[in-house]
Amino acid sequence: MGYTMSVTSQRSFDDTLAATRTALADQGFGVLTEIDLAGTLHEKIGAEIPPQVILGACRPPLAHAATQAEPSIGVLLPCNVVVRSVEDGTTVVEAMDPNAMVSVTGNAALEEVAADAHHRLDAALAAVAG
Repeated sequence: MGYTMSVTSQRSFDDTLAATRTALADQGFGVLTEIDLAGTLHEKIGAEIPPQVILGACRPPLAHAATQAEPSIGVLLPCNVVVRSVEDGTTVVEAMDPNAMVSVTGNAALEEVAADAHHRLDAALAAVAG
């Protein structure tokens, strides 16, 4: 089983990042954190990588249900969604597949939460790719 869900957008990095935020909001996710990975690596160690931002997305009802089923699940939350520029001018948007948390924990009680989150993230990614 893979651990990511991914789409490629023909839009610019900035347009894809904005579209990703909107698509996540349309699926009930808020963005709790935003990490400019390229900027941080440049600032801290002088590394140059293409633009890449990590969005920490959370849908509170899903997070609550997950913590009720698996109290330690917080180490896998929020759902990270990465928007990164690719050399050919496209932009890739990737999210951790929520089904991976079922595999990681071995807790079948998370299956319904993971399926809901997967469905919502899949819809968000499809909207970005569209």
